[in-house]
Amino acid sequence: MRLLLLEDDVDLGPLVARALRRDSHAVDLVGTLDDALDACRLTSYDVGIIDLGLPDGDGLDLIRRFTADPTHRPHRLLVLTARSAVRARIDGLDAGADDYLTKPFDLDELFARLRAIGRRRDRPDTVHRVDDLELDRATAEVRRGGRPIRLTAREFSMLDVLIDHPGRIVSAEELLERAWDAEADPFTSSPRVLMSRLRRKLGQPPLIETVRGAGYRLRVTP
Repeated sequence: MRLLLLEDDVDLGPLVARALRRDSHAVDLVGTLDDALDACRLTSYDVGIIDLGLPDGDGLDLIRRFTADPTHRPHRLLVLTARSAVRARIDGLDAGADDYLTKPFDLDELFARLRAIGRRRDRPDTVHRVDDLELDRATAEVRRGGRPIRLTAREFSMLDVLIDHPGRIVSAEELLERAWDAEADPFTSSPRVLMSRLRRKLGQPPLIETVRGAGYRLRVTP
């Protein structure tokens, strides 16, 4: 998933962002409300992870703004904050958050909550199959013909995008939008290079087709 992480703690923010990337997510880290709004105007996010106590205001105000005007907002919102009182949790959920997690927290619980939120993205099934290919979003596992295939986080994210649209051309721009983040180096991890690796790992016969000048397509047996 493409995530927006709004966290102003200069130690915690990068740590959580790195952990989320290892868990196969693309993450953009920002530290202020204004930066979060700017990011949402430019990028479509699956989930926004929102801290509440921020240098330029309260994260609750941002959530209320997203709820009132959903034009540029993450599809789902998860509050991640030190405010642990029951009243604070109620306020966060009533403001429009889909989930609420208090600090200190366990990273595995954060990952699990994101998987649960992901199952609400109008895609209730975690396991997706196309012919003999199987991708499990809950466990980040991929199999072909029953054989497990080890993918990097970025390769998994690319395949996740393609398996959402079997038989349809997905442009390189859409792959960059949904599977990359601001930390990715476009020269060492370009869609073309990673797609070549992904094809090789998926084996024969080839599953992913390059459509010259248009993008990539996951083949489906007629």
